Amino acid sequence: MASIDDPAFGGGTPFSLGVEEELFLVDPVNGRMVNSSAAVTERLASAMDGIERELHAGMVEFISGVGTDAADVIGQLAHRRAACLGTGVGLLGSGTHPTATDEEAQISDKARYERVHRLLGAAVATPVAGLHIHVGMPDAPTAIRVFNAMRIHLPLLQGLAANSPFRHGIDTGLASARGVTISSWPRSGVPRALRDYDDFVALADLLTRAAGVEDYTWFWWKLRPHPKLGTVEIRTLDAQSSLHDTEALVALTHCLARAAADEDRADPLPTELLEEGMFRATRFGVRAQLPDEHGGLHPFEEVLDQALQRAQPYAAELGCEQAVARVPALVAAGGGAGRQRAVHDLSGLDSLLRNLIATTAQTSGITQH
Repeated sequence: MASIDDPAFGGGTPFSLGVEEELFLVDPVNGRMVNSSAAVTERLASAMDGIERELHAGMVEFISGVGTDAADVIGQLAHRRAACLGTGVGLLGSGTHPTATDEEAQISDKARYERVHRLLGAAVATPVAGLHIHVGMPDAPTAIRVFNAMRIHLPLLQGLAANSPFRHGIDTGLASARGVTISSWPRSGVPRALRDYDDFVALADLLTRAAGVEDYTWFWWKLRPHPKLGTVEIRTLDAQSSLHDTEALVALTHCLARAAADEDRADPLPTELLEEGMFRATRFGVRAQLPDEHGGLHPFEEVLDQALQRAQPYAAELGCEQAVARVPALVAAGGGAGRQRAVHDLSGLDSLLRNLIATTAQTSGITQH
């Protein structure tokens, strides 16, 4: 098995794609979170892989196989969603469950998750659901180059995917309550730029010893090299209810990572500046103003336009031109957070829960593999 000292970079097709999405398990009628991940995964174990339990028993994680493009992996996620819905449970896609209390959220009885709970305590009381995107790297130097270049896109991706304005039954005033919630976890922010792969190995060794954990997979950074899988993993995005939104976000991220492989940022942005951008994106979502390298603020649409220009030459190569073209429509709609608030403002939390359940269940029209 690959390890940090014997990484899997170059072991597969360069710039292949994989996605993990975390979703809430709910009562399909009233939307209340149900702690049934053990029963659901046990029922599906013989029929399908890529469906796993998560830290909280009221959640499930869908893991795609290695794909070639966004449509490929989204089709795989659609297949997993449909299989899970076939058990009779409901699914809800959002960075946080809008109404669940911490008392309702049970920790899964798996050794790793029980240890996470012991180490982090109340920091993990509120369940959060993310969308993690893996892009395969041809070698370690390219992985570090992509890692460094992708740091600058984290505030943009955080704002685009912000989809959790409600937590514990109230509007938090945030576009991503998940972003703020998970910031209380250790090793969860924007990591510094890396000089080279050896620098990552040394940092990982130092930090694992200081944290008393086994390896870098206990780093919940917004972005990380993943040598065991041979990928760079982008972890900042909230889970989405709509698979069409998920596809657009995955496609843009895929293109930006591919573009980053051809870049070499000699002067990476300071972590402090990126953290400021991350909070702005978490607070305001697609309505945020984001800082540049001089501290000047720019409208979200302007930053997105620059990213789309960078991504566009690679969209045809990666077979995702149509998906990338849908990103501006997501911004025009206010992002996931804006959509949630629009439903809530019309008819309240119960209607919002029903809407999220219905949207998460829409797997028709998605190519399933």
